[in-house]
Amino acid sequence: MVIFDTNILIELYRGNTDVKEAVQQIKSNVFYISSITIAEFVAGARDKTDFIRIEKQLNKYTPIPINTEINDIFIDLFKTLTLSHRPEIPDMLIGATAIYYHLPLYTLNKKHFQYIPGLELL
Repeated sequence: MVIFDTNILIELYRGNTDVKEAVQQIKSNVFYISSITIAEFVAGARDKTDFIRIEKQLNKYTPIPINTEINDIFIDLFKTLTLSHRPEIPDMLIGATAIYYHLPLYTLNKKHFQYIPGLELL
């Protein structure tokens, strides 16, 4: 099992064959996404038709809501890393979700996450 970063969903949506092949190599029937990933992906909709296509794409994944424990991990990470790395809020929420559920994170932006302790990246 794995959790996807938003950029993975975007690349799959765009039909990126390299990312599609990498996902097939994971050999899992369940792929998770954070609720923040859902929000970021939906925010990219250009029009109603695109919005409907995005919603259809989102139905392929299992959403994970942000709970109190994930929030606590997020706050701790943000306090620890904000001065040294200037992390983005969505990235920290996605990372905190992966840490809480002990899931590796598949991302194309490893530099956004590589400094997060306890986070496994694919």
